[in-house]
Amino acid sequence: MQAQKTVLVTGSASGIGYATAMRFAKDGWRCVLVDYQAEALQGLIEKIPQAGEPHLIRVVNLMESTEIAALAADMPHLDAIINNAGMSDSTQLPLTAMTQEQFAPLVRLNLDAPRLIFQALEAKLKPHGRVVNVSSGAGLHAIPFRGAYSPTKTGVIAFTKALAHARPDLGVTALCPGFVRTEIVRRLIESGRLDPARAAGKTPLGRIAEPVELAEALFFLGSEGARPLSGSAVSVDGAASVYGGSVQCAPAEYDVLAMDTETTIAVVGNAPDSSQNWMSLQTENKDARYQSVIDASVLNAPDGQRLNAAHEAAKRFAQSHTQNASLTLLLPTQTNDWATCGDEAAARMFVAAQACEWGSKGLRINSLEVHAHTPVAEVQPIACYMASAAAQFLTGQSWTIAR
Repeated sequence: MQAQKTVLVTGSASGIGYATAMRFAKDGWRCVLVDYQAEALQGLIEKIPQAGEPHLIRVVNLMESTEIAALAADMPHLDAIINNAGMSDSTQLPLTAMTQEQFAPLVRLNLDAPRLIFQALEAKLKPHGRVVNVSSGAGLHAIPFRGAYSPTKTGVIAFTKALAHARPDLGVTALCPGFVRTEIVRRLIESGRLDPARAAGKTPLGRIAEPVELAEALFFLGSEGARPLSGSAVSVDGAASVYGGSVQCAPAEYDVLAMDTETTIAVVGNAPDSSQNWMSLQTENKDARYQSVIDASVLNAPDGQRLNAAHEAAKRFAQSHTQNASLTLLLPTQTNDWATCGDEAAARMFVAAQACEWGSKGLRINSLEVHAHTPVAEVQPIACYMASAAAQFLTGQSWTIAR
């Protein structure tokens, strides 16, 4: 009998953390629920699915290093740590007008806490365990009048990449959400600091995500199958991070399907003489509600023809899919060869541009960069998540398999 897996989720009393704890528990994991809101944690423990060992509650103020250090006492061994807890600035002051008392809380919670939690629990993390740090789209692009929010979220990405380099035995990734209907966002909307229509207008998918969609991403990143992405900052943001247009994106014209909607995957473009049998990713459930295509034609295109191959793949896909479907292109890893690197980079930007054009219809396009001899079995969990209905807020992204 397989041993029960255990995950620690910070900020689990609300928002993305709450949805993430529920998602792991649904799959039979034991959860260590960490938050400063004791009453809300108790409410969660009464609703969360239970299987095997009982879930644990840890009421902790993550702005206090001594309380973080105390987490190690009586902590079970962990398969994954999800550093989700965070906060936004509420002062709306210019950075130079902020006192240290106003500036420091975000630094302690958003930036220092993930590092201190890893330090405290490193010995409790099982071999080949996963660490997932929640950053933000604000860590990729500066947002003014939000205090230390953007700087701290950028720091989380840097910490993630450095830790992945220092600990190649682990799987360490950062998740960069876009706009999500969490309590933080709700308060920003109620205070007039965030217009939901404008937020959706900055997102090619034409809507704000629900916490369950980011929970699916964290569940995937916390799984063994995500380890080849170690060192990556993964954006699940409806293509907001790749959109460079000056006009508002069109609102969503599609219905969001349930995260567990059955997905069928068709594989096309696999070269018969290739050593990589991508056809093994194909599924037979042709009547599934969510339709996905994994296309290897760009991977197998001649040097200098990647951009044209990506364009042709998108045209084929558009001929048979009009709404709520996913195209995943397999691309070779970017090279430094001056003769071909421009065409390869252009193919990646094509993915982003096409995602922005398709977004309002719920048509998604992403690419997965693989090496010439990457085992298909190693890529399968990543490709299947990327293609599935569980990833309906993921589009316009190019993920690279770690060497």
